[in-house]
Amino acid sequence: MTLARDAVLWAADHRWLREHLPKYRFVRRSVRRFMPGETLEDAIAAATRLRERGLPTMFTALGENVTELSDARRVVANYRDAYDRAADAGLDTEFSVKPSHLGLDLDPEAALANLEELGTKAAERDNWLWLDMESADYVDGTLDLYRKLRAGRPNVGVCLQAYLKRTADDVDSLMPLDPTIRLVKGAYREPRELVFGSREVIDEAYRRLALLILARKGPVGRLALGTHDVGLVRQIEADAEGHEGFEVHMLFGIRQADLLRLASEGYAARSLISYGTHWYPWFMRRIAEKPVENTLLALRNLVARG
Repeated sequence: MTLARDAVLWAADHRWLREHLPKYRFVRRSVRRFMPGETLEDAIAAATRLRERGLPTMFTALGENVTELSDARRVVANYRDAYDRAADAGLDTEFSVKPSHLGLDLDPEAALANLEELGTKAAERDNWLWLDMESADYVDGTLDLYRKLRAGRPNVGVCLQAYLKRTADDVDSLMPLDPTIRLVKGAYREPRELVFGSREVIDEAYRRLALLILARKGPVGRLALGTHDVGLVRQIEADAEGHEGFEVHMLFGIRQADLLRLASEGYAARSLISYGTHWYPWFMRRIAEKPVENTLLALRNLVARG
């Protein structure tokens, strides 16, 4: 299984594949298993349908590693518009961004200014801004941005990855801020020495981190379990003696019935909707989370659509 995951992540980073595979119709059709479409309008339409079933949402405009700060400014403008349009549509939709999409590679101060602008926009709309976590090389930079943002506003969250060996120390360093954290298992191809190697060890690290955050979070901070592993969610609920202290976030198109079931049981649940044209590396990382299962799901969806 590790070999399959490594192969998919290798393909996610392969430049030729990234440039050419999205041109094939069968690939574009299979990605619909994980996202409703490439436009903001597609995301809003999907969120509207989920709202009718009692599920709030979170939007991410796909993209990363901009090469010009002018591109980052366009990303900011698009997110500002998305905040307004989601609010005008009456949606309970939060927003998550990748720091490299806002210029972190080029100028950390410019990226911070872009995030500050979006944090202000979120506050104006009584909303939230989340920072996605990217590969291990970005952890320090992303956490530095988050600390600076959190010092001035409560409505910001950050994603942490349980498969990184360093994450327990990162949690410990963040807790004085009363942070809001979305905890995921992790989906990037990393050097072996940086990550836990087996699924069982990663699951145990995830459980321990979730309980640590629950035990220490303050009155403002939130904990979101970003996982499709319902068994693990149930285990954390049992250990915590209830589910009132955390939320469950799942990606659009994956185990939606499970998410709806959790919501009907009183869990705070949210569906994460991605949109945009730069979906290939993101799509491959989704496949890599469970290579066999997600590949079969994508193929089944492809066949069903004819």
